[in-house]
Amino acid sequence: MATGKFFREVVLPEQKLQNDNVLFPTVLSPASSASVALTAFKDAIKDQKPWLESLLVNCGAILFRGFPVVSPSDFNDVVDAFGFPEFPYVGGRALRKQVVGRVYTANESPLDKEVPFHHEMAYVPKSPTKLFFFCEEEPEEGGETPIVLSHIIYEKMKERHPEFIAQLEDHGLTYIKIASDEDDPSSVTGSSWKTAYKTTDKNIAEERAAKVGTKLEWIGNTAKTITGPVPAIRYDEASGHKTWFNSLAVTYSVQASERKNSWVELGNGGAVDDDAVKDMLRILKEECVAIPWKNGDVLLVNNLTVLHCRRPLIKPPRRILASLCK
Repeated sequence: MATGKFFREVVLPEQKLQNDNVLFPTVLSPASSASVALTAFKDAIKDQKPWLESLLVNCGAILFRGFPVVSPSDFNDVVDAFGFPEFPYVGGRALRKQVVGRVYTANESPLDKEVPFHHEMAYVPKSPTKLFFFCEEEPEEGGETPIVLSHIIYEKMKERHPEFIAQLEDHGLTYIKIASDEDDPSSVTGSSWKTAYKTTDKNIAEERAAKVGTKLEWIGNTAKTITGPVPAIRYDEASGHKTWFNSLAVTYSVQASERKNSWVELGNGGAVDDDAVKDMLRILKEECVAIPWKNGDVLLVNNLTVLHCRRPLIKPPRRILASLCK
């Protein structure tokens, strides 16, 4: 379907038709079969930004495929072309490394590990509103980044577990993590307090944590981080939907050994319903869309309305980069 002089909408077999008859995600490719210059792509983004933003609100995610984005610097230029302010990754639980400009690795944990579904930084009061991903090296097998519309998860959970949803809406969630002073590269949430708050000074760490709604309690050189209560269900004004905005899947999908250092409670101190969470994990897998990565793909995700995860890599290589926006 033609969408203007530069972009055209294409259909991939993995997309899903949602209740409002919108394909999820939207996939855009160059309208012309002739080769496209990176400068032309950036100019088109700037010229058609209002239309692209409206697409993002309506469908939740846009996959740009077939554009000349080759290097991390190219990706950085594409992100800059959108003009969204950068979101500082302070208080984040994943290990990331800066690559260039506002471009970082997506998650430094071993690629054969799953990263469960989540909204980026849903465990703090203020989260990024948009995420960009870039495929620099496509996986030979596995390693997809599945996405799912958060309001669908909310609606199905409310239908199946109304009492649990009422608890979440009434009390929110409190997230607790025992953060060492050394990173744990084996964990999907392995950042130390020094890395999370970008300092080796405990006082500065406390100040920076407070700015993102987190309290630090010290146990020697280890920090117990406590955030919340924060909402577990949020209302997105732009789309008019309530969303499943939390990190329960991450907490309940990690190995039992990791749960000793990272857990979640209802905001009133009560326990989370394990059976409801197990059902949620099934629903996420049933409803998600997983499009295999291709070199040069750029995926723009509305972090307020869409959850994402990472499937284990079966056959390397895989290099996916990311950028977070306010």
